[in-house]
Amino acid sequence: MPSITRRDFINGVALSIATGLTPAAQIAAQPARYPPLLQGLRGQHEGSFEAAHTFVRDRARFQVEHLPVAERYDLIVVGGGISGLAAAWFYRRTQGTQARILILDNHDDFGGHAKRNEFMLDGRLVIGYGGSQSIDSPNSWWSDAGKGLLRELGVDVRRFESAFERDLYSSLGLSRGIFFSREAFGQDRLVAGDALIMPRNEVSRRLANAKPLVELVSAFPISEASKVQLIDLYSGTRDPLPGRTVDEKLRLLKTTSYRDYLIKICGCNEEVANVFQGRTLGFFGLGCDAVPAADVRDQGYPGFRGLKLPAKGGSDRSELYIYHFPDGNASLARLMVRGLVPGAAPGNTMDDVVLAQFDYARLDHPDSTVRIRLESTCIDVRNADGGVLVGYIRDGKLHRVAARHAVVACFHMMIPHLMPELPALQREALAKNVKTPIVYTNVLVRNWRPWVELKVHDISAPMSFHNRVSLDFPVSLGGYRHSRDPGEPICLHLVHVAGAPNRGLTAREQFKVGQAQLLHMPFSDFETRIRDDLDRMLGSGGFSSGRDVAAITVNRWPHGYGYVENSLYDRDDYGKTLARARQTVGRVAIANSDAGGDAYAHLAIDQAARAVRELTE
Repeated sequence: MPSITRRDFINGVALSIATGLTPAAQIAAQPARYPPLLQGLRGQHEGSFEAAHTFVRDRARFQVEHLPVAERYDLIVVGGGISGLAAAWFYRRTQGTQARILILDNHDDFGGHAKRNEFMLDGRLVIGYGGSQSIDSPNSWWSDAGKGLLRELGVDVRRFESAFERDLYSSLGLSRGIFFSREAFGQDRLVAGDALIMPRNEVSRRLANAKPLVELVSAFPISEASKVQLIDLYSGTRDPLPGRTVDEKLRLLKTTSYRDYLIKICGCNEEVANVFQGRTLGFFGLGCDAVPAADVRDQGYPGFRGLKLPAKGGSDRSELYIYHFPDGNASLARLMVRGLVPGAAPGNTMDDVVLAQFDYARLDHPDSTVRIRLESTCIDVRNADGGVLVGYIRDGKLHRVAARHAVVACFHMMIPHLMPELPALQREALAKNVKTPIVYTNVLVRNWRPWVELKVHDISAPMSFHNRVSLDFPVSLGGYRHSRDPGEPICLHLVHVAGAPNRGLTAREQFKVGQAQLLHMPFSDFETRIRDDLDRMLGSGGFSSGRDVAAITVNRWPHGYGYVENSLYDRDDYGKTLARARQTVGRVAIANSDAGGDAYAHLAIDQAARAVRELTE
């Protein structure tokens, strides 16, 4: 099949190969508007950010003072992601089902970073996640507020123990693999049986099909000296910081990047450091040149055993990573919308929401007490006359609405531009949350036989454009069936984190560079990199992108993960910065996972609960 060409675009959105129609034609052919089926550039898509850039980047102001108030509500929520939807849910719980709520969101779909992608091929539905991935560690991390919301939504996390087929890939002899690119290592080579960083829980370790370390490393396209250095990192027989106290060692690990730790302290060469460079990207949004050694010490990265340090306390990461809907946390958003907006979708269980057909025409219906207004960019929020006035732009026209309360659940860095009345210290604190630029791409392929041939299901590529390429999570739920036959279609999930590694830039500086890169990158460039990486990684197993790729959806998030404290660059108490940033001002409260200091769904929910509590109590 030929590559997707620029002729296949309408307004920057790629041809839907699976149906043979452009996204615009898909919508025209549908009886109802249905964004999850759109392909091409999604995520923060064209049309969702231009108005915001006008008054943030260009420092323009929209004049809304003269506008009449068109509608009045009890609560206005700015942002229709998990935190914004949860804020509406909690507010209605405390104020009653008759409370009138308006949710404004700049995208053409609800859920924020919890994005659902759908594909149709030969009559078969394939679902993928384009953002917020899973309910992480629900038994140990989730608060009473978060667990309570799950119960009200009908989510029983034990259901995933049977829905997530943990041993599917391992039963076929598949393992994690490492791809060495020729640009960094002199040749392209895929090595199966990755054992460099093993899972912490015993079940996952048993299913890993990992090779013995020496056998694994022997296949790496690196020098013999590098192989010796790499294996030595795991031995733990030598203390790389002799004579230092425990406190001195811990302090040094917090202020030294893992890359510098490997090279300057453990004595490894650049080639060894490159083996780990991009492995940290998916979790931290940064290469190991900008991640503190202390932060990877408890994640299985080597080089620390000889330090004889006490076990690191804190969050328990031993829970199985199985709490995943076929569309990721988009199903949490769908469950909340279905409960908030009557008639939005049928059903009442966590199972039936997976295939529930949502009626987007019902989201902003005048008869509903809760209304979700998409493609509406908030541009002004201010306390006035014992309530809140909110200005927004939609279809190029300015509008103004009023409410008793407001929850601002959009990006922290946007809020100072929306609320000029904020005190200077709070504005400064909010602006420090520079978000991680990340891309989640879903590629529909006609079969996954090459993966079986190569004995891999998940590939780490530490020096490639896509740092991770994997088969989708094997989840069958609510009538949706994940592919179990390698001859069937499946979604491949690709991760790219944009930035500027190894240039001496801080985390925030790297994020800003990456944001600009993503915003200026057309779909055609993404497609070229996608096909190139897949052909090089999987070609020896018989894969051909020209023949095997059926559709591509690129979920571009120039503003992705919220900022996480980084001890290499944050010398002040970041907890105090977060507390100052999320302070309620008058009748306006601030939510989103940014306010919780990390990009997790449970933090987004916790911050929504706090924001509503501060407004109503």
